[in-house]
Amino acid sequence: MLKRTFDVSVAVFFLIVFSPLFLLIAALIKLDSRGPVFHRASRAGRGGAPFTMYKFRTMVVDAARFGPGLTRKGDPRVTRVGRWLRKFKIDEVPQLINVLKGEMSMVGPRPEDPRYVAYYTPAQRQVLGVRPGMASPAAVRYRHEEEVLAVGGDLEDVYLTAVLPNKLWMDVEYIMLRSFWGDILVLLQVAIALFSRSAPRGLHPPLVVRPAAGDGIGSETIGIGNGFGAGSSNGTDRLVARSSSEERRR
Repeated sequence: MLKRTFDVSVAVFFLIVFSPLFLLIAALIKLDSRGPVFHRASRAGRGGAPFTMYKFRTMVVDAARFGPGLTRKGDPRVTRVGRWLRKFKIDEVPQLINVLKGEMSMVGPRPEDPRYVAYYTPAQRQVLGVRPGMASPAAVRYRHEEEVLAVGGDLEDVYLTAVLPNKLWMDVEYIMLRSFWGDILVLLQVAIALFSRSAPRGLHPPLVVRPAAGDGIGSETIGIGNGFGAGSSNGTDRLVARSSSEERRR
């Protein structure tokens, strides 16, 4: 009850106080490129139920026809205003509407595209047991996800075998340890990360995914002592420590 009261209070406050700014952003989007102000995306909510998530539109109309569902740094489909909105995560602000509707929380695992949720292992599906959030430790850690995906290779393969499993690891850890004051801390970390080129210290996961050839997502996942990694091809957790020297090479 406390979490929901907090969510509604914060959402109403920001929607009222920043409504003039939202009108300005809407005007800039319309002046910059043709198309609607909002982008509506299908996402998996609590229990896996689909819902429509709102964002300010940052890409050209029918962007899906000209490229993959994911974006990397320098994607030509992103508009001029869209690049600025993405830089400061302002495009995510309309999700305050989702918070008011009870579909999202201020803090929680970020909602994922249903087509990627289909790859979750049973242990990874724990993240569907709570409301998805606007902010999360994983979102802070992958604040510059588009730059991570720009390293090369198949975009979806990199996301499914490296980025997404690590994000899910952090999401499950958040669920196990979540508290009201923990959520406040996450929101403070988000505020700091918006003006930082790197994630705050202490948010880097200590383990990294090493997918086995031919396996699906989560076939070789990191574990946190609760069976996270169940559903792997050999039925056991295969853990790989991220050493400090490996981190420096990255």
